[in-house]
Amino acid sequence: MDVLKYADTTGEKLALMVFAVLLFVVVMGLVLFATDKIKRLPSWAVATAFLAPAVLGLGFGLVWPALETIKKSFYDRGGNEFVGMDNYVKAVTQDEFQIVLRNTAVWVVVVPLAATAIGLVYAVLVDRSRFEKIAKVLVFLPMSISMVGASIIWRFVYEYRPVLEGVPAENQPAQIGLMNQMLVWVGGEPQQFLINPPLNTFFLIVVMIWIQAGFAMTVLSAAIKAIPDDIVEAARLDGLGGLRMFRYITVPTIRPALVVVITTIAMGTLKVFDIVRTMTGGNFETSVAAFEFYRQSFVQRNTGMGSALAVILFVLVTPLVVYNVRQMRQSEENR
Repeated sequence: MDVLKYADTTGEKLALMVFAVLLFVVVMGLVLFATDKIKRLPSWAVATAFLAPAVLGLGFGLVWPALETIKKSFYDRGGNEFVGMDNYVKAVTQDEFQIVLRNTAVWVVVVPLAATAIGLVYAVLVDRSRFEKIAKVLVFLPMSISMVGASIIWRFVYEYRPVLEGVPAENQPAQIGLMNQMLVWVGGEPQQFLINPPLNTFFLIVVMIWIQAGFAMTVLSAAIKAIPDDIVEAARLDGLGGLRMFRYITVPTIRPALVVVITTIAMGTLKVFDIVRTMTGGNFETSVAAFEFYRQSFVQRNTGMGSALAVILFVLVTPLVVYNVRQMRQSEENR
């Protein structure tokens, strides 16, 4: 049991995975066998039999680790000495972690607003146009790419090749990165986009916006098409058109969808890890909360600080989840 509880090596982790799968199969098999063989079971017993494995799974895989994380956040880096709120105080007072929290705030503000705005404008422009399907597919394609894949693509876009001293401009080797090559074409100097703070954070943010704009466009386009035709026709009879139609009819009507899109993207942005890990490794003042608690826990071996950052991230995400669920319920009720 100690091996299953404290799985550190690859073999122990594999054993834990196999044990969990076999346990699930055995439990579900017993439940199905019992419900099939035992007749006249009360409905509450059948419901309990099917819900119990899921509840136990959530408790073992979600609730228990969450409680352990909260507990470890009050201990030192080795998890031996109780230090109270010291980890939380360091997380909000030390310069290193203040940069992490600042970057996280910038991500959460810029990405949802920019991705939603781009998706909304694009959905309105291509709505009922001749090339609507093709235009939507082009914007939605980045959603089909993994975060790591998108990060690799944009890392090549930002790639920098140093200028050779003493070599004429016309004999300089071509830049690998598209952005730097475009700068060279217009007479500028190539830049190292990913190592110069604080602008490098915004260049990472562009990747997330590129991915999430397709999601925003898809949801908002569906909301726009759901606007009743009689409302649109009445507005046109009143002389509304263009920007006024967009401002007074489109936006107010799809407001629930806008709120859901913004909060959903914000939740995903708070948990962003892959982009930072792949493109900068959290260096050059680009780290965010989701990446930093990984680095503190598994690279620096500071489980106390890593757990504290994980708890802070959980506290930040929870209000967004609650608000998003309420908005979705209100949207369903309005239908």
